[in-house]
Amino acid sequence: MPGQTIMLVDDSPSVRTLMRMALERAGYQVVEACDGEDAIDHLVADTPAGIVCDLAMPRLDGLGFLRYLRHHPRLRHVPLMLLTTETRPQIREQTRLQGAQAFLNKPCRPSELVAAVRRLVH
Repeated sequence: MPGQTIMLVDDSPSVRTLMRMALERAGYQVVEACDGEDAIDHLVADTPAGIVCDLAMPRLDGLGFLRYLRHHPRLRHVPLMLLTTETRPQIREQTRLQGAQAFLNKPCRPSELVAAVRRLVH
């Protein structure tokens, strides 16, 4: 729902900017992180309504961040969608088993992102 805070986790500043602009136009508040470790630092104080996270990132990748999230008592139920170029079924199944609720292929149109986030945080 618009007005909710969405966390964007991606190592590409240009991708984060495009996603932020699309979500802000749709009425969401956005918090950005450049990788999983940066996202964890942001989550110390706030709990977003949902997280859109890249799979391939330096320092702490999307799968490592997802594992952290699902083992943290306060954060384990925050819905997470992976944004990725990965198409191998075994990778998607592995992340689904770790607790990813949705996937969105890169690149995506802004309207696809907004629709996917609405479904994620309904």
